[in-house]
Amino acid sequence: MNKNIVAVNAGPRKGWNTDTLIVEASKGAEAAGAAVKRFDLFKLEKYTGCISCFGCKKEKNKGHCICRDGLTPVLDAIRESDGLIIGSPNYLGELTASFRALYERLIFQNLTYNRDTPCCSERPVPVLLIMTSNAPDTMYKGLLENYRQTLSRFVGPAKVFVSGDTLQLRDYSKTDWEWSIFDPEAKQQRHDTVFPQECKAVYDLGVELVR
Repeated sequence: MNKNIVAVNAGPRKGWNTDTLIVEASKGAEAAGAAVKRFDLFKLEKYTGCISCFGCKKEKNKGHCICRDGLTPVLDAIRESDGLIIGSPNYLGELTASFRALYERLIFQNLTYNRDTPCCSERPVPVLLIMTSNAPDTMYKGLLENYRQTLSRFVGPAKVFVSGDTLQLRDYSKTDWEWSIFDPEAKQQRHDTVFPQECKAVYDLGVELVR
């Protein structure tokens, strides 16, 4: 039976780094025989993060966020899936607010506050978390390890992939600002040489997620 993978883009820029890596990971999953359903968080109807209503702590709602909004179909699809690919750019040292909204509700619906059974998820959903950043990828080890551990505990076994020092613009010289901390030529060179290798790496991780 074919597996179903959910791919979530928590970034706003279509065709750029985060989006491209999600697409490549999705292609890997499809090549391994999975069907991929995609969501773009910036295109959804209005939604929020967890509102701390504790509705998911009632026995009848266990494992289900009861807040009905634009994230509801995403949460429902992840719950029924065989794997999750989710990507976000790094904004100011964190993942996007859109990512955080989904993350809060994805995790909290499975958190029981019970020592013996801390997670009420009926089955594990493997996760591939992709993060992109214009800063070096070495800056985010602690942040991403925290996400990896939490996702592994409350969703399913998680792996993390980081693409750092990314190219943000096609031509840095055409901006109205003096972005003097960047070396445009070095960024372009990295994009031309390293980023294709990263695309291949996440493709392989997409295959691995299915198998």
